[in-house]
Amino acid sequence: MLKIRDVSEDEMIAIYLQTEVTSIRFREKFLLHMQQEQIDPRIVKKPDCGSATENDLRRKLLGSYRGYGRNADYFPGFPDDVRWVLVRFSRGELEQVRYINWEYWLDLTDGTRMATDGARNALAGKVVYDVSSDRLVSLAKALREGARFPPLILVSAALDAPLVVMEGHARLTAYLIAPECIPTDLEVIIGYSDLMTQWDCY
Repeated sequence: MLKIRDVSEDEMIAIYLQTEVTSIRFREKFLLHMQQEQIDPRIVKKPDCGSATENDLRRKLLGSYRGYGRNADYFPGFPDDVRWVLVRFSRGELEQVRYINWEYWLDLTDGTRMATDGARNALAGKVVYDVSSDRLVSLAKALREGARFPPLILVSAALDAPLVVMEGHARLTAYLIAPECIPTDLEVIIGYSDLMTQWDCY
């Protein structure tokens, strides 16, 4: 792992929201939510992290959509002192990343939460809660056809503590289904906090 630079919370939020816009699973729901909140899609699709007004709107959007900064929904117990960094990641490091502590990902991995197990089971066609693994395999196919993914967003309690994916479960799984497509210059965002273990999903 090689640190490239520090990342502001505003930049992390901007990247998180951009991935929702392009997500096969969440795009429709997210665009509807933006419409209901009367948010201009431009501030998500082409964010200006130098604009305090835009940053405030995006923070509020992630709060209303996912509970970020509100101790709710996806983020109960999530710490408010997270230090964000952009790093270059190796294939071996990616293979050590865990999914969040949610039942779907627990079942997909037979309880291990290891993304490598999720990738293996998805490739084998495992169905969890009547949800097919086809979309995960399709993302791996897209990788093999030349697709490039935005950075994964991971979190950890310390440099030597487990890394858990906060955003990008499907992309992480696709990388591990098609590991030959993992870029040698893969960049990921990692958030560190001593209090990360208090996040319900960690």
